[in-house]
Amino acid sequence: MPVVIQAEARKTRDLMYFIPGDMDLKIGEECIAETENGQEVVKVVSAEKVIDKPKGHLYGIIRKITPEDVQEVKDNQMKARELYYKVLNKVKERELALKLTSVDYNFDRSKLFIYYTAEGRIDFRELVKDLGYLFKTRIQMVQIGVRDETKLIGGYGHCGRELCCCSFIKEFNPVSIDMAKEQELSLNPAKISGVCGRLLCCLAYENDFYKISREKLPRKGSKVTTKKGTGTITEVNYLDGTLTVKYDSGETEKLAAADVSTGFLSKLGLKWDKKGK
Repeated sequence: MPVVIQAEARKTRDLMYFIPGDMDLKIGEECIAETENGQEVVKVVSAEKVIDKPKGHLYGIIRKITPEDVQEVKDNQMKARELYYKVLNKVKERELALKLTSVDYNFDRSKLFIYYTAEGRIDFRELVKDLGYLFKTRIQMVQIGVRDETKLIGGYGHCGRELCCCSFIKEFNPVSIDMAKEQELSLNPAKISGVCGRLLCCLAYENDFYKISREKLPRKGSKVTTKKGTGTITEVNYLDGTLTVKYDSGETEKLAAADVSTGFLSKLGLKWDKKGK
């Protein structure tokens, strides 16, 4: 069973396993590694571990990145930015229905990755021939989704922080409109959608908490009884477990869930305890 480390490669931060050899690699370090795409810069994201059945061939780490390598990476990035517009012109010449997102070299410039989005499948065989002849290197077209496109481009969210997909999210998890409903958020698309146009990834972060809290606490609109009499819940604060009750007299009061009784509990003379039982 091989001893491996896990590392991210390319702008898409694809996760792959590598054999570290005799090198002492720490999480966060960048290295030059051999891959099926030639030499690439990878970033270590896990400590050494043993795996039973590796999928595919395991490549090795060549060396830790050096100052000379860093300069080479910068040169590659500059060259790739120049090629972006040449690729864009070829796409327009071929009248292909795709949106060019990014162009990226591997470390040794033996392959050029072209990332794009499209509604369906694109026949880009002639485009690849054009680009291969023009750039004298191997071309790999990579179709990505709109979330991956935003991950590559980067940006800032409604919260003012760097987008989650650009800073720490490794894999995209499903996000549904039911999560927004569960948290009683506005269903205005402009408020619950991210830069990518899809539902905000952060809707999933606290969803389980709200789901459990909603099961424990009375719902908004429920009739309740307190020491002051009968009223209606007008607001539920799931974060601190408090309820705002409006009495028939028009007075409002903020109470802990344990201080009210509702429904059949009220008839039995029971109240919600702190566990919602």
